[in-house]
Amino acid sequence: MRSLIDLIKKVRRGKRVSEVKCFREDQACEGAFDHIDRGVCSVPLAQIVGSVGRYHDFDNQFKLKQHVPPDRLISVKQAMREGKPLPPVKLYKIKDEYYVLDGNHRIAAAKEFDRSEIVAKIVEFIPSSNTLENIIYREKNEFLAQTGLVHHLDISEVGQFPYLLEQVETHRAFLAGGEKPGLTMKQAAEDWYQTIYLPMIGIIRKANLLAGFPGRTLDDLFAYISFHQWEKGRTRRYGIGIDKLIPRDMGTFREKMATMNKEEYPEMLRSITAFITMNVEAKRELKVVEKLFALPEVREVHSIHGSIDILVKIALTRDLLSSDAEVIGQFVHAKVRQIDGINSTQTLIPGTSKIKS
Repeated sequence: MRSLIDLIKKVRRGKRVSEVKCFREDQACEGAFDHIDRGVCSVPLAQIVGSVGRYHDFDNQFKLKQHVPPDRLISVKQAMREGKPLPPVKLYKIKDEYYVLDGNHRIAAAKEFDRSEIVAKIVEFIPSSNTLENIIYREKNEFLAQTGLVHHLDISEVGQFPYLLEQVETHRAFLAGGEKPGLTMKQAAEDWYQTIYLPMIGIIRKANLLAGFPGRTLDDLFAYISFHQWEKGRTRRYGIGIDKLIPRDMGTFREKMATMNKEEYPEMLRSITAFITMNVEAKRELKVVEKLFALPEVREVHSIHGSIDILVKIALTRDLLSSDAEVIGQFVHAKVRQIDGINSTQTLIPGTSKIKS
């Protein structure tokens, strides 16, 4: 199989880019031979990229090539102009791309008329090669098949879709034992999506947590937070305080969020107060004090007589997935230690505090 895939790739490199993709080549590369009938639905024309048997007859925009008689295309375009009903095209699907089994001219005409979608009968071929992308795709397929959800979920880590499936099943059992006995898996999945998934995603968006996790998705963070928050006996790696916003029980979270609208979702932010002591070069204290005081995070700066030269009070904000030490360390390294004249620093994080007004 490996040598066959390598051969196909060589042929592809030599193929003219003006040709639509060949289904058989992509099928062999992905090892996509098991198939599922997905029924009839609308398909975005932009995702129809190839043909099963006529890939030589169309360019990569699905325009007819010169060697193909235009008669059939002309008649299809005329039927579309007159609004005559045309049967659904037949498509094969591999991951997010579609290949035309029957209806190449209807696809070409629809693209020429700048339509965005077309009704199609779909047979999906499931990739079997064990790339990371394909493993996640198969897990996603199983999740969607079991739950019947049509909403888009984007996970980038193996094992997360199976966990979400367990989460939906736990939610189904919770509802079936109380307010909704006899609930089906698909009904529970839709309730889970509306009452648990969407509120949690709303909290994550409001806190702009994704900015701190490059390369990850909103759904990655949903799976991460919910897994560590709701799995019994799990040790969390993120900061304290999150239990006040997201209860340790999924059912309690659902009840809490049911009383809120989006504008009332809590912000996953926490204030940090810390002190930094530092030693500086001789005769540089005043300049260092001025530069420190100009930083917006700095609340107080004191020049000290004794074993240390300067004492600084800072106020920072962190999200509840970070630790105090991580955020403070980043601030000291990125802003404080960049000031010329500072020889050394030591950070002090208060435990219990009492402050007089």
